[in-house]
Amino acid sequence: MTRWLWISASLLLALAIMVAVGQAADAPVRTGAFAARIELTGPVGPAAAEYIDSSLQRANRDGASVIVLQIDTPGGLSESMRRIIASILANRLPVLGYVAPSGARAASAGTYILYACHVAAMAPATHLGAATPVPLGGESPLPFGRPPAAAGSAPTVPTDAESNKVLNDAVASIRSLAQLRGRNAEWAEQAVRGAATLTADEALRNHVIDLVAPDVASLLARAEGMHVRVAGADQVLHVTGLSIRDYAPDWRTQFLDVVTHPTIAYLLLLVGMWGLVIEAFHPGALVPGAVGAICLLIGLYALQLLPVNYAGLALMALGVGLIAAEAMSPSVGAIGIGGVIAFVIGSIMLFNRDVPGYAVNLGVIGGIAFTAVVLLVWLLRLVKRSRQTRRFHGDDQMLLAHGELIDAVAADGEGWARIGGEQWRVHSDVALPAGAHIRVVGRDGLLLRVMRT
Repeated sequence: MTRWLWISASLLLALAIMVAVGQAADAPVRTGAFAARIELTGPVGPAAAEYIDSSLQRANRDGASVIVLQIDTPGGLSESMRRIIASILANRLPVLGYVAPSGARAASAGTYILYACHVAAMAPATHLGAATPVPLGGESPLPFGRPPAAAGSAPTVPTDAESNKVLNDAVASIRSLAQLRGRNAEWAEQAVRGAATLTADEALRNHVIDLVAPDVASLLARAEGMHVRVAGADQVLHVTGLSIRDYAPDWRTQFLDVVTHPTIAYLLLLVGMWGLVIEAFHPGALVPGAVGAICLLIGLYALQLLPVNYAGLALMALGVGLIAAEAMSPSVGAIGIGGVIAFVIGSIMLFNRDVPGYAVNLGVIGGIAFTAVVLLVWLLRLVKRSRQTRRFHGDDQMLLAHGELIDAVAADGEGWARIGGEQWRVHSDVALPAGAHIRVVGRDGLLLRVMRT
């Protein structure tokens, strides 16, 4: 009990320290004018939305003069994208959207976010566009990120009323942002309807962005004197020569980023399910049940933030249940094989693979499926061997028993031995010392004849 109290106290102390560190990081730090740099890297998801929202608030409290939102994203989730856009539009400081470094992209959801920024800029050898919404089983809000159409192919056309409604909503959203910032609204619509893309130089010529800059210092220099409208008021940017302060994600955002990664969430679900199954097979083991419950809860928390197909989740649960049923009531393998098939299909269906960055790695699914098949074959071999083994009972079973003498036995004498967890009266033709290992060779009623092994 004392050990568990110490462990609990240590965990509470560690949690208190983490909270204190997070609060210290949020405390205002005023050291003169500076530009706050926030990096949006990777898929646009719940962790990215929380990171950008909290960083924008911190930059305002710290007294930043301007915010540089550096973007390199393949796209992501509609709900997270809209949260980021709302944070930018409500911010009291001008936000300079900057697609960088060279080779970066602001695809799909990134295009909307760049359009929402007060100033839109790109580094050389970057691109943006391909903002067509990707359906997720008819559910809304939808993610963004369908790959651009091939050259010469027809634009993306919705095939039903629901898709048409979502597409028109996306077009209206990006056109409103273009009109708000005075940028090319016609091309923005093409990026949604036809998955159009542009390089940095093409975007500048088409008035999709405001400038091209090789680095942040050049971006600030070229943005000097630009007129922007922030929180309903016109401002002139005076940002040349400002120092750059990076705003890194805090521990909570990093944790959220890890658990909402589709592969991590998938593995958490897997560990959770099997932990509870093992606990059910071995009541009182405690550790598998505790670990399984924790992993399952964290996995389910991650799923409610991700674009999940719940039919896939149901198939995964069915598959685990069928494999467990095969282990409890062995059949010819039909139940177990059906469980593996259901589990693999559910794993593939769980996340929409058209959404950039939000699909479980097929290699992970394949490895787990292969392991399940190997375990199933091993289980079936054990069952087959047990059914082919001769069954023993009564005297036949006793003749196979081994034990240990409790006390010494004289030649042609009797004594006591522990056999099969029970004490038996035994007889030996030769003298045996206490503790000798023996084997039963015969039985006369309740007296066992033994010999040394």
